[in-house]
Amino acid sequence: MAGSELGERTIDESPPEVVSSDDVSIDVETDVLIAGGGGTGLVAALAAAERTDGTITVLEKSDRLGGNTSLSTGMIPAAGTRLQREAGIEETPADMARDILEKNDYQADEAMVEHLCAESKHLIHWLIDEWDITLNLVDDFRYPRHSTYRMHAPAGRNGENLIAELGERIESTPNIELLRNTPVRKLVADGDAVVGAVAGETHTEVIGAKKVILATDGFAGNRRMVEQHCGEISEALYFGSDGNTGDGIRWGSALDAEIAYMDAYQGHATVVHGTGALSTYAVIMNGGFLVNEDGERFGNEAKGYSALAHDVVAQPGGIAYEIFDQRIYEKLEGEFDDFDEAVELGSYTSAPNIESLAETLGCDPEDTASTLEAYNEAVREGEPDSVGRLDSRHELEAPFYGTAVVGALFHTQGGLEVDEHARVRKTDGTPVGNLYAGGGTAAGISGHGPGGYLSGNGLTTALGFGRLAGRHAGAAIEGTDVS
Repeated sequence: MAGSELGERTIDESPPEVVSSDDVSIDVETDVLIAGGGGTGLVAALAAAERTDGTITVLEKSDRLGGNTSLSTGMIPAAGTRLQREAGIEETPADMARDILEKNDYQADEAMVEHLCAESKHLIHWLIDEWDITLNLVDDFRYPRHSTYRMHAPAGRNGENLIAELGERIESTPNIELLRNTPVRKLVADGDAVVGAVAGETHTEVIGAKKVILATDGFAGNRRMVEQHCGEISEALYFGSDGNTGDGIRWGSALDAEIAYMDAYQGHATVVHGTGALSTYAVIMNGGFLVNEDGERFGNEAKGYSALAHDVVAQPGGIAYEIFDQRIYEKLEGEFDDFDEAVELGSYTSAPNIESLAETLGCDPEDTASTLEAYNEAVREGEPDSVGRLDSRHELEAPFYGTAVVGALFHTQGGLEVDEHARVRKTDGTPVGNLYAGGGTAAGISGHGPGGYLSGNGLTTALGFGRLAGRHAGAAIEGTDVS
């Protein structure tokens, strides 16, 4: 994502409004109203359309679909899929759940993690078989702490391509209507049940609905909320969608919804300084590493790009330097749209030796060379290196490549608690009537802080909860079994 497309933070935290149905007049009615046209909202719409002939209305506040899903790699983790079996990989949902829970020290809701992992293979098969979505198993690299290959990626390993296909399916489904530039302003409630919303940009309408799904994402774009809940990353570059202003979470709170894990977030350690492009973490997972301006390693890159983001922010000037070689460059070129975009923007510098690369980048040449030699020696000996890294390493050889990177905030992981059908829960444990949530609006599965984020957790809750919410909402309208 180019720097000109980076999200902008708002400082607006006006009180969320939930108005009584007694105080408004319904202008138009729909069956399922979905607030947000990102991955959660689009998947929810398709799932609902399969369960009801009623009208599903998707309202997107901006002029483009996608939200944070379009800014991601689009890689969806899943366990027990036929794509894995065809590749000779036998994995159970319990294996995937264990990886997620071990990454966050079992701080996440174990039952919900297990539920989403059990549903993950059905999500993948459904997207491929029912909606002809392009997904392929990624079997050439693994993100940190993934015990096997489980990422299912769209073309170009780019979330924009996933969103484009989902958008096409939305447009071709007769009972789904999609309205862009139509932000939801307020929810409408009858007692403690949601019965619609007030929406519109310059002219608002009151839309009555039997079911409402909040797919408005998290609050990473709301400076005040970030400062309140995730203060350690509040000054970092914001790399997410500018629509993530916490609307759904604040509406839920006004309806006495339970809120959890508000300190959790996903950071990213390798956003290119200057161009604003994302240097895919595949650079690191194929053997690259980071140094600071003194040419020193400062964190174990294998702990993941989210946990490492804060370490990068803490370096002098908030800048680190990514070092890799031609083998990695050639392996990633043409495989990752993010990498190709970074190349096109002139993000990477090449040099015949490490000293000249370091001098050009701005890190100490002599110490960077010593760090490289120590890294290569650890690889050759099969021993942990100076930061304790043992995984995903490869001896680096000239010619070398590199770039200056900064740590960034991508999206938040805390929000409204939901049940197994993605229905929003009140503080007493009962569901808020007719209300669902997913993606960044719902409480995630990463525990607390940035370190519990396992790559793919965001899309697990975005698309997983989206499908669960849509299925249940559509079935409830028709009075049929959700199974």
